[in-house]
Amino acid sequence: MQQSLYYVGVLNKQTMQMEVHSAQLFNMQPVIPGETTETDTSQNIGQTYREKVDSLIEAFGTNKQKRALSARRLNQVGSETLHHAVAKAANSVIDQKGLEALQQEVAQTESQGDMALYLPPCHPDADRPEDVYLFDDLLSPVEYEALEEAGSKMAALTPEELQKMRDNGGCLCVLKQLESLPSEDEAREKVTRCAYYLSLLLKLLRQRSITRKFGQEEGCPRIIQSKLMKTFTVESFNGGWVQNVMSTSMRAKVATHCLALLLHMGHMTADLTLLHRDLGITEARMFDVAKSMGLTLRKLVRQKAEGAEPSDGHRLASLVLPLVKYEQASQRRKRKKMR
Repeated sequence: MQQSLYYVGVLNKQTMQMEVHSAQLFNMQPVIPGETTETDTSQNIGQTYREKVDSLIEAFGTNKQKRALSARRLNQVGSETLHHAVAKAANSVIDQKGLEALQQEVAQTESQGDMALYLPPCHPDADRPEDVYLFDDLLSPVEYEALEEAGSKMAALTPEELQKMRDNGGCLCVLKQLESLPSEDEAREKVTRCAYYLSLLLKLLRQRSITRKFGQEEGCPRIIQSKLMKTFTVESFNGGWVQNVMSTSMRAKVATHCLALLLHMGHMTADLTLLHRDLGITEARMFDVAKSMGLTLRKLVRQKAEGAEPSDGHRLASLVLPLVKYEQASQRRKRKKMR
């Protein structure tokens, strides 16, 4: 069967001759007077894929698709309006306060937010240094009373037993407090009870995972054990079991609470050198902890012997009102770059 062939004749207006072409190669479109295709083509080129799909939905979409398109466009208009309003408000605030002042406020707010994660409750407007980090926030009256028996055992330790503790790698901060106990009964009881609690905090810091038996060998009261678990550990799921572990933020929290406790034990002055050794952190990190608490840092210079040169002693931290506001490390780096 012979296949039909189609041809198209095109008149060449210059030569006035008819040219015959195969109709299979032509894609003919009508030209309507008053309409141009160039504008439509340029518009299609400038449109994104999303806009082209939206145009198809407007022309041929279902009612459900059209409702979804209308809702999305309304949300887009609302978000753009909100963005313009926020930008206008931000520019107004910048014009009033200045960009540098706002950056300082943001940096201060961020640093306060980070510190709030691990610092004990702070009262910077207190009238006395003892009230800045309240003792009751570190140990409640009930918890303090529960340490009576443990504190009595600490007070009864002999110099030989203290030396044995030192030889066995005991906590230097605790040993220093026990070797120089106050003579007054009330102050003596406070130091011994706090020394026991401090030893538990430092022991807790050295544990990889903490079980419910923690502190039983030392005769830890149940209320103190629960406080340590709840306040200074986080629960972690490992191997199908939930266990209490020491996270990085919890280690920082232990460090700040130990420092606050030592301040109350030492008339608002603490030995940072001994504490950073017990905590197992660097001296620089210990300084950062003390600065975050607004403490005043100084160096204790000791004389070796009569007529000898002074040697570098321990670093001390004292709580002096008003609290010191230290410059953040990021701000110091920025100033160095500007110089």
